[in-house]
Amino acid sequence: MSEALAAVVEDLLVAPLSSLPDDALLAELSAVFTATQRLTARVAAQVGEAAARGIPARHGASSTRVWLADLLAVSIRSAAGLVKLADALPRRPAVGEALASGALNAEQAAAIARLIGELPPEVGATGKARAERVLTDLAVGQRLRPEVLAEHRRAVLEAVSPEAAEERLRRELERANRSAFQRRGFTLTPHGEGEYRLSGVLDSAAAAYVRAAIDPISAPRSLLGHPPTAPAPAAAAGGWAGGGFGGDLAGRLDGMVDEVGRDTRTAAARRADALTFLCAQALAEGDLPESGGERPQLVVMLSWEQLRSKYGYGILDTGDLLTPETVRRLACDAKIIPAVLGGEGQILDVGRARRLIDGPLRRALVLRDRGCAWPGCDRPPRWCEGHHVLSWQDGGPTSLDNSVLLCGHHHREIHRGAWEVRINAHDRHPDFIPPKHLDPLQRARRNNIHRRT
Repeated sequence: MSEALAAVVEDLLVAPLSSLPDDALLAELSAVFTATQRLTARVAAQVGEAAARGIPARHGASSTRVWLADLLAVSIRSAAGLVKLADALPRRPAVGEALASGALNAEQAAAIARLIGELPPEVGATGKARAERVLTDLAVGQRLRPEVLAEHRRAVLEAVSPEAAEERLRRELERANRSAFQRRGFTLTPHGEGEYRLSGVLDSAAAAYVRAAIDPISAPRSLLGHPPTAPAPAAAAGGWAGGGFGGDLAGRLDGMVDEVGRDTRTAAARRADALTFLCAQALAEGDLPESGGERPQLVVMLSWEQLRSKYGYGILDTGDLLTPETVRRLACDAKIIPAVLGGEGQILDVGRARRLIDGPLRRALVLRDRGCAWPGCDRPPRWCEGHHVLSWQDGGPTSLDNSVLLCGHHHREIHRGAWEVRINAHDRHPDFIPPKHLDPLQRARRNNIHRRT
């Protein structure tokens, strides 16, 4: 067996590559990689069998991973990964079968096993088996990378045990928000001649304001031709109570004064509050550079049922979750844009900020695409531009079903004409059709990186 395998590998290694056309080179690359993953399944089974026989202990090793690292001359980390895979696959038959067939790669299989291991005990064996099937189907059907698979953790838990998912999410959000607010701080420290270092911690609600204000002026070329403006007059004492995030912050700071009227916040906490307020004011005044053709705003997503019942978790356009209490508090801010979603996640309505009447289409586009929609691109929404699927000059309407969000690089790429983008009639999300020289069958591709909650 080993001799036959060595002979096949030898023949493959001596075969010339320079004479292969592009499609043949890519086909061979895929085939060889798939073969190595299938062989990894065999290696994991061999490691498991060796451990079951007690071979590492008989060789005097303190553990299977130490024995394997010494046997194969690999790092402890690599050996530990193989041992974990060997332990997991017998308990995850669907994952093991998919890895052995080449449908999954070893990293995907390890990610699925890890995600299932992190499920709470109340899910039970039946729930874990269902989660295994769901994650395996996702990984195979959508060819999801391991780090993207990890972002489906909550969705899988909701599918197999909605009650456990709701309770875990509630605990995690409350703990995270409470901890982040208590630890909030902002520090500006001298760091060498003429340099300063900024560091700090913000909770998700405060960070959303900071990011919404800072991202537009940190994107490439955004400040060219925009000299700094004169500073605005200082706010009057007590101005935070006037509404918007100022009123929200004032409410959160209730109880921060001791019995003699002294501010009990640390200096770092006061700087964090000041930075958050400054960015919220900048957003409210509308003087920031445009972000993708629109003034920067903060978008909170919620379902129609949540809107009607006035209860439920909100989702920021950054992907962060907010507790129901935070959603209700932020709803008092006129500069918060509520994006109302239907039962299947369709966008029913995207509200307008009070002072701005432009941009509802772009906000809907950001909610749908979550960033550059090009397959494999991870550029965030604020670095992206809207593109007409059917060009405007050719009669294409300016509508959600004729628009797609693309970063600058991929916007130029789509205009070169080799690739084609279409809006899928079934779920109204963009599909990209590669040119025939990349895929003779021209199978549709889709971006699976951006989180879809």
